[in-house]
Amino acid sequence: MIGIFGGTFDPVHYGHLRSALELKELFELDHIRLIPCAQPVHRDEPSATAAQRLEMLQIALENQPNFVVDAQELERSGGSYTFHTLEKLRFDYPNEPLLLFIGRDAFNEFTTWFRWRELFNFAHIVVITRPNSALNPLDEFFKSRLTNDKSQLKQLAGRLFFQEITQLAISATAIRGMIATKQNPRFLLPDAVLDYIFKHQLYF
Repeated sequence: MIGIFGGTFDPVHYGHLRSALELKELFELDHIRLIPCAQPVHRDEPSATAAQRLEMLQIALENQPNFVVDAQELERSGGSYTFHTLEKLRFDYPNEPLLLFIGRDAFNEFTTWFRWRELFNFAHIVVITRPNSALNPLDEFFKSRLTNDKSQLKQLAGRLFFQEITQLAISATAIRGMIATKQNPRFLLPDAVLDYIFKHQLYF
């Protein structure tokens, strides 16, 4: 099984990395692909450039086995649509189950995504939740795909699964704010990434 973990990573921090590691172990993934978004459709434009966000992610994951930095969304023009990303991954891995990990907030807006119903043709959707987190009620489309049986994720695609994990309360927005106000965000993200931020004067 292959995991897909997207984000702007502006900058990448331990909240991203710890979640990705926990998910890789929980689902016994062959590898997990971290995919930086080029032009988010539902969010503001990132502060750092695409090249800088990619480089920070590569620095953070250096020498980490079974973690892959996937730059495909940065290599495409226009907005970053999950549909195109999953379509390509399904082509590249025709016989591997794909698990797309998304947060609760993103799932609550899922029906606004580009060709969202078709995403289930390419991958399982795994919603990352926290204890007592609130979710919108599921309609019949989602209920028909919902499973609590993790073994069903060994099929290629098509299921909806909710997974509670220990998410660290770390925010890229807060990190950027700390840097802008000359506070020290050390221990919230890898030292090598923070050194890169200072070297390139990002978020000041």
